[in-house]
Amino acid sequence: MRTRSSSNFVGEPSTNPPSTSTNTKRRNRRRSKQPFSLEESPVDTMADQRTMAELLRAPTEGYAEAIVVPPILAEHFELKHSLINMMTSDQFFGLEKDNPHDHIRWFNKITSTIKYKDVPNSAIKLMLFPFSLAGAARRWLEKEPPRSILTWEDLVSKFINEFFPPSRTTNLRNEISNFEQRFGESFHEAWDRYKDLLRACPHHGFTELHQLDTFYNALNPTDQDSLNSAAGGNLLERSTRDVLTII
Repeated sequence: MRTRSSSNFVGEPSTNPPSTSTNTKRRNRRRSKQPFSLEESPVDTMADQRTMAELLRAPTEGYAEAIVVPPILAEHFELKHSLINMMTSDQFFGLEKDNPHDHIRWFNKITSTIKYKDVPNSAIKLMLFPFSLAGAARRWLEKEPPRSILTWEDLVSKFINEFFPPSRTTNLRNEISNFEQRFGESFHEAWDRYKDLLRACPHHGFTELHQLDTFYNALNPTDQDSLNSAAGGNLLERSTRDVLTII
């Protein structure tokens, strides 16, 4: 009867001991699997002693307004609710049909009547202007960088550039240059429509001479003859001041 060799028993120690290089590799593998430990530097620990709950709370910084109102020397000054209500009565929403130039004109007209001793009118404008905005216009102002608007001129410039892009200026300039009196449109109706175009784009860049020449040549022959008759000859041979008076 054959018997198994004792060298084939399970658990029998090997007669060939592992080499030194093999042991070293195994020790290195064991070291590499050790978990990474977080260590705090003494400087970090001493700099911030807040708990994790405190560190995870929502920050309360970063709510500074974009508009910086200059210091006011007057004592006991406050904006009256009636002024704020006046601003909210005709707000600018920033819609495509809204004209920021018209809004600035209206706002200047309202605020020019507000007088407080030792309070600059520009400071009053800076404080009241946000109340005159709503919708997309208000969101635009809220997205402006904190403390980035220092003067009333800064505010007007950013406001106009945001809601009156160059493409809109180009379209209105083309409408002014290519203006024509419509069929059946009276002289007065054409003049009012032409003035509306000029008013809608006050930065059109056209001189008064160019404006009057464009309007005259846009009229039908009958209305041109009426102007020439009122001028006692060719209207274009009169000064721009006289032409405006005749029109």
